[in-house]
Amino acid sequence: MIYQGQSWPRAIVHIDGDAFFASCEQVMHPELRGRPVVTGSERGIISSASYEARKFGVKRGVTPWDAKKMCPGLIFVQSDYQVYSEFSQRMFAVMRKFTPTVEEYSIDEAFADITGYDRLYRCSYGEIARRMKEAIEEELKITVSAGVSVSKVLAKVGSKWKKPSGCTVIAPQEIDTFLGKLPAGSVWGIGGRTAESLQHHGIHTALDFAQKGEGFVRAFFAKPQLELWRELHGESVYPVVDAPKEGQSSVSKTRTFTPGSGDRAFLFGQLLKNLEHACERMRAYGQVATGLSVFLKTAQFHYAKLDMRLERRSALPTDMVGTLRVMFERIFCQGVIYRATGVTLTGLKFADEAQQLSIFDSPQRDAKSERMYTAVDALVEKMGRHTIYLGGSMKARAGNGDPAQYDQQVGKKRHTF
Repeated sequence: MIYQGQSWPRAIVHIDGDAFFASCEQVMHPELRGRPVVTGSERGIISSASYEARKFGVKRGVTPWDAKKMCPGLIFVQSDYQVYSEFSQRMFAVMRKFTPTVEEYSIDEAFADITGYDRLYRCSYGEIARRMKEAIEEELKITVSAGVSVSKVLAKVGSKWKKPSGCTVIAPQEIDTFLGKLPAGSVWGIGGRTAESLQHHGIHTALDFAQKGEGFVRAFFAKPQLELWRELHGESVYPVVDAPKEGQSSVSKTRTFTPGSGDRAFLFGQLLKNLEHACERMRAYGQVATGLSVFLKTAQFHYAKLDMRLERRSALPTDMVGTLRVMFERIFCQGVIYRATGVTLTGLKFADEAQQLSIFDSPQRDAKSERMYTAVDALVEKMGRHTIYLGGSMKARAGNGDPAQYDQQVGKKRHTF
């Protein structure tokens, strides 16, 4: 048995909207209820498909052309991210009626910490999750799926277990049963390369991974995989962060590393990683940035910071990397040891708000880039973060500025992932 205790050291709920964008459209347009609906086709790739459309094999990431061949009666609806954001905020507001500790993870999903609320509400944690789910569905007129367990990763396993409109409780004594039925590659945070490495070691299910000793995990994997392993064991490693979501006006990503580094390529790679992650979060809310702020923090906790307005608003790191490079070169000082980097995307607007194009803009190129990143987001959702990234961040992902360590880590990654 993975988890030896029988009590709930923590109780975490994960709420996940079912076909969220398409469901919002069906609420706004009742004539679409019960019909196959997709959104996102205006960008050249499907971003959400109703369950009526999914019966035909239509899903996120499929091109409109292929989707139409799968389902000739498919209805294409132009995305309205402002409406989706309003639905999202209403969902989070309902969750906060049950507990103030709610983390807005993305536009259509959130975590809630309900530890101890079984005594307040005089019912089980599973019943609290069910009431929360039903209250959301009553308020929004869409369905959501809920999972509740002792850690974030296990709660997310539960919310995916029965879709749509499912509510799954993974009690401490039932963890083994659920993990034994779950492919290791389906665990939140396990990407394609990690899944391949797990298979190389004879690990096929999440239970196989959880039953490995800590020494094995430390020997063959990195810190993120160790944290996942602990979460699968029922240990709450990732807290529910109830700070207000910055995605309404800005979104930030920072990174602290030890030991500090003065390596130019490593530090720029860290900033590029920050930028990619911030853009990923921003795209989940259907927003674009008009400004960029970056900082480098020294080992003595001194900050070098710079703000710039972007030439054109965007949610794609490829559009901002040139500006990021210019900003980095202005604040970086050779010979100084830095221990943290940070990026903030500012002046966020909804992506579908009209903007005036300049004579240098290329709508065809922009559409191609957006299709590419829609595919990237779909791949990351399926395979996990770090599955695909810009080559400029490679050194930051592999080492801390020591060339020997960099070569060693890159070689290891090529071999094991």
